[in-house]
Amino acid sequence: MRIAFFSTKPYDRIWFEPMAKDYGYEIYFIELPFSEETVFLAKGYDAVCIFVNDHVNAQMIDTLHEMGVKALLLRSAGYNHVDTRAAKGKVAVLRVPSYSPEAVAEFAMAMLLTVNRFTHKAYGRTREFNMNINGLMGTDLYHKVAGVIGTGKIGQAMIRIFHGFRMNVLAYDPYPNSNLDVQYVSLEELLSKADFLSLHCPLTPDTHHIINEKTISIMKDGAYLVNTSRGGLIDTQALINGLLAKKFGGVGLDVYEEEEGLFYEDCSDEIIQDDNLARLTTFPNVLITSHMGFFTVEAMQSIAHETLENAYALENNLTLKNLVE
Repeated sequence: MRIAFFSTKPYDRIWFEPMAKDYGYEIYFIELPFSEETVFLAKGYDAVCIFVNDHVNAQMIDTLHEMGVKALLLRSAGYNHVDTRAAKGKVAVLRVPSYSPEAVAEFAMAMLLTVNRFTHKAYGRTREFNMNINGLMGTDLYHKVAGVIGTGKIGQAMIRIFHGFRMNVLAYDPYPNSNLDVQYVSLEELLSKADFLSLHCPLTPDTHHIINEKTISIMKDGAYLVNTSRGGLIDTQALINGLLAKKFGGVGLDVYEEEEGLFYEDCSDEIIQDDNLARLTTFPNVLITSHMGFFTVEAMQSIAHETLENAYALENNLTLKNLVE
């Protein structure tokens, strides 16, 4: 099998190159993102491998189908960046549903702890021998109420972590899991009671802007919000308005709804044109990272293995357990 691998970063090669040789596959690594302008590079390949910020529309699906490309291999669990309806019957869309739930959940907790206890600011101060701790006061997590929206594998890992801090955990999911040691409540009740809120749901039409002006108004004053899932879960302008109104104790964002073209790139020498993102960076109680919650050795190995297993299943007419339908 020949695979065109888009949005390549140096760390992708570390695992994909040796594993591809073990499978006997040829991978053509392309640094460019997958787009209408670069889709032609997939000609002559059996599959295209893409990442979360590579958006695939119906026209691109038709082009891939005409070129004989059999599959879109997603290096992600989410698939909201692909027109899966257009792909049906033309190109198989295969995802990586579970690579390391703990990686994302642990990072979400790290963000929450950081923005709560201002460790990032303390680090900057002490490097300049400013040992003043004024303005760095946080709050205990012990016995506080934690809210988890979305109880899939990452949400479940987050619940376990919150329990480890002896927090009272509430969860919301339209499809409750009766096997979990957690109290399910309505979204409104969770928002009104949670001191610390973590988002772990996929981006769908139902969850788009699940955090908006209305839901923010329901939240506790001084609540903490962390999003390591998808940027589109939060209405950015509503979040900014809430921050200006001093609604939040702190906010941690590993994702952003307009992150395409910015996240994963070095833009340090550029003037950022996104006014909302620039505004968010000015708030002292906001921590932003570049969609790196998944980024651990274990997760990267798992992503590479599962992606190539998807290709192997397709090539050998095996059951496509990770097919997006």
